[in-house]
Amino acid sequence: MSTLVRDPAMPASAMVLAAGLGTRMGPLSQSRPKPLIEVMGRALIDHVLDRLVQVGIATAVVNVHHFADAVEEHLKGREHPRIVISNEREQLLSTGGGIAKALPLLGSAPFVLVNSDSLWIEGTTPNLMRLARGFDRGRMDAALLLAATAGAIGYDGRGDYAMDADGRLHRCGEREVAAFVYAGAAILSPALFSGAPRGAFPLTILFDRAEKSGRLFGLRLEGTFLHVGTPEAIAAAEQAIRRLSA
Repeated sequence: MSTLVRDPAMPASAMVLAAGLGTRMGPLSQSRPKPLIEVMGRALIDHVLDRLVQVGIATAVVNVHHFADAVEEHLKGREHPRIVISNEREQLLSTGGGIAKALPLLGSAPFVLVNSDSLWIEGTTPNLMRLARGFDRGRMDAALLLAATAGAIGYDGRGDYAMDADGRLHRCGEREVAAFVYAGAAILSPALFSGAPRGAFPLTILFDRAEKSGRLFGLRLEGTFLHVGTPEAIAAAEQAIRRLSA
């Protein structure tokens, strides 16, 4: 596996969200965790971890809950990145609560966040590298990787955000069609979690707060976003990978 020389802008650590129930995967997630469902013969979480290695990230903190033992056993075989487990076996903490629990493992610097099922086909420069180079801790609490809603493979929702010319984000209402969908990857400052709720809570609460203070930014993904949310989306993703990677 090729590894890029680490860019000074790239955070040293990443949070990989792998604790969810994966209910939209139906019967596939009843016998195994969603992160271990395969696309192109490789577990979703391995696609994600490979991408982290390629941009020089040394440590990945992975939270576990659903089929936690299976995820941990699978990850034992990896040498890179270094895996640190954040254990949520007793209580599933949702996206925001899971990251808040793991903050002591992530350190005081900004870190990459990526969902364990976030897949995309890269453009010229790795998108996580582009995101890191554009992150300004003085102006931003969060920088989200966004995909054009219309071009996302396997996605049929209304999108999430509108983006200003300077990159600031605005969440769209339930009846609005947004130009961009959150692609499941971001760079976050620990400051985003200052005064965060205790226990389980969704990360969107903190994104909304950052938006109100003008500190939520976005970057458009270069390449093609693959939304692998359902069993049917697996085949669509694999077809797109074969077509666009040929």
